[in-house]
Amino acid sequence: MSSEDRTVSQTTDGAEAGDTEGGRPKAAAGREDERPKAAAGREDGRPEAAPGTYLPGDLDREARLARMLRVDHAGEYGARRIYEGQLAVLGRSAAGPTIRHMHEQEAKHLETFERLIVENRVRPTALQPVWHIAGFALGAATALMGEKAAMACTVAVEEVIDEHYARQAEQLEEDQAALKETIETFRAEELEHRDIGLEHGAEETAGYEALSGAIKAGSRLAIWLSERF
Repeated sequence: MSSEDRTVSQTTDGAEAGDTEGGRPKAAAGREDERPKAAAGREDGRPEAAPGTYLPGDLDREARLARMLRVDHAGEYGARRIYEGQLAVLGRSAAGPTIRHMHEQEAKHLETFERLIVENRVRPTALQPVWHIAGFALGAATALMGEKAAMACTVAVEEVIDEHYARQAEQLEEDQAALKETIETFRAEELEHRDIGLEHGAEETAGYEALSGAIKAGSRLAIWLSERF
């Protein structure tokens, strides 16, 4: 074998040795970086669609809007009833004026969605009689536990509503700017209510985490049900 042939052979053998590890082929460099990453998804596990685009199985624009208005009307109705329950117990206490202020804002929110469901020919949720009783009962029960527990109820509910309105605002399309502005305005006022609750000692309630978790779970279930029924 010529010296040139030996050089080529050694080079080839070296390359083959460098391409193996423990007798197994090495993974190609950069493999992990080249693999596609999972897209950010929605709660149902599917990727989030941009406003104005729809994935297979998504509701169409009209049905999506109907769900939004129905659940928002139900939510504001329930919020008004919660504050009415709290006022029935704490209306004459030092917390009365604060609760009344939040109740007045929720009443205005409800008036807006009552107008919008009529304008868009959307039926209210069939569960409104349930929320009529459940909302008042929740407000009254937490108020009976004391002012701080009533405020803990407010904080829990408003944190769920904040998440809910934020998702809706992201889903609205460019030509739905007026509704988006309304939702963002109401969202800011719901956050104001949350902050009021925190300022009034909500987190000092005995068993705060358990109470807050239970109210949040109930609120999320109410949202899911009111969208669909």
